[in-house]
Amino acid sequence: MSIDVSKMPKLGFGLMRLPEKDGEIDMEKVCKMVDIYMESGFNYFDTAYVYHGGKSEVAAREAIVKRYPRDSFYLATKLPAWEIKKAEDCDKIFNTQLERAGVDYFDFYLLHSVEEGSNYDKYIEFNCFEWGIEKKKKGQIKHFGLSFHGSPALLEKILLEHPEVEFVQIQLNYADWDNPIVHSGKLYQMLKERNMPVIVMEPVKGGTLASTTPEIEAMMKKHQPDKSIAS
Repeated sequence: MSIDVSKMPKLGFGLMRLPEKDGEIDMEKVCKMVDIYMESGFNYFDTAYVYHGGKSEVAAREAIVKRYPRDSFYLATKLPAWEIKKAEDCDKIFNTQLERAGVDYFDFYLLHSVEEGSNYDKYIEFNCFEWGIEKKKKGQIKHFGLSFHGSPALLEKILLEHPEVEFVQIQLNYADWDNPIVHSGKLYQMLKERNMPVIVMEPVKGGTLASTTPEIEAMMKKHQPDKSIAS
């Protein structure tokens, strides 16, 4: 089942930096944020096993899964290489994620932070690409992909050796387009040439591009006075 990109929303809801109150996730505020987002016609939520110390997936259950029909939203989460010590850990982590989120499948499932070094090596050592395909065959994953932070060379290698990858999530914003470490522009062009669906993370660079220097803001407002700095 390929991804129908025409049904994908243009804006996702990330659950990595949720508002907190007294050291805990402010669920009242998160629920309001989710409602505004859904009412605006969007429905893609992104979480991960490690976000908010493991509480982000629980927040997804409370703010989304319990409050909206399962077929009304997409839920994405990720497998962290650094938490895998033996092959059985993949299933252990996955089952924990299903329980935390209160679902029996994830719409999108990603290998988290794929990059050169120990992360990628772990995914290969424990056959995580093949493992993902088995989960997909069982219906527990609808679409299998990567959250990528590596080099263009590694991405090319992965796409060549693992045709089972259905989509790639990359850090993409105008400040990182020519960044020699992030490679936003090069990665995007590679994926575009291969007609590989792209999911964007850090479009406003963790919020930093939503509040720039007065000089840059003045330039932007002069160009499009009715637009927000983030847009």
